[in-house]
Amino acid sequence: MARILVVEDEKAIRNVLRNILANESTSHLIEEAEDGEQAIHLLSESTFDLVLCDIKMPKKDGLEVLDYAMEHFGDTPFVMISGHGDLDTAVQCIRKGAYDYIAKPPDLNRLLTTIRQALDRKKLLQENVRLRKKVDKRFTMVGESEALELVRAMIRKVAPTDARVLIMGPNGSGKEIVANQIHQLSARSKQAFIEVNCAAIPSELIESELFGHVKGSFTSAIKDRKGQFELADGGTLFLDEIGDMSLSAQAKVLRALQENQITPVGAGKSISVNVRVLAATNKNL
Repeated sequence: MARILVVEDEKAIRNVLRNILANESTSHLIEEAEDGEQAIHLLSESTFDLVLCDIKMPKKDGLEVLDYAMEHFGDTPFVMISGHGDLDTAVQCIRKGAYDYIAKPPDLNRLLTTIRQALDRKKLLQENVRLRKKVDKRFTMVGESEALELVRAMIRKVAPTDARVLIMGPNGSGKEIVANQIHQLSARSKQAFIEVNCAAIPSELIESELFGHVKGSFTSAIKDRKGQFELADGGTLFLDEIGDMSLSAQAKVLRALQENQITPVGAGKSISVNVRVLAATNKNL
């Protein structure tokens, strides 16, 4: 079941869109707005899984409705529908955050395909939020003590920066929890958090795991493969048990940290990456 808002000033077209949505699924809950002001009021009162919105309307046009929705409900898919638009209008809608733009009269197959894809995207976003909350709960720091408060204070201090952090402590002391907390409180929290257990990767494969490789660079390299540094681009890379990494691999990690560049195994050129590195060890380095 999806809650869908149809924003259209012409009643006949609203009825056509309503019938199309009803035929697509009888479980859809469909609401209508005949102008931009009414649409904004409904958006402020309820949560919608999809909005089909005309552009040329009285009081407030569709672009104003789109601007309001992107500012307050950025994860709601908007499909803009207009008979007065051109390529520039379509580009403007997409840049403002619309999921898609369809010209009137809409092609039925394309409209239905767009509706299904937009609803699927909304479901994926909701599932992503649910899983993030589940992961965040798993990495919640539980307990009250002076020592733990000092750890929390240090996390709050370093998290907003891009400083690289080495987390030290014995096995089972919660180093992974600290690393995750630093990521969640940083400006990179919406980007990837990738963990690499350096102790679990054979020394001969660690460079390929971290930096990737190109096809044919060694016997089992049957296709190009991105490394963890590249996969974590824009986010955080957590190198657990970094004390077990070979010296040669450490030297290449140092170069990646200094130059913000990596070279996949067998490649002839470097790749720029923007990664914050956190590391942990149970050894006295």
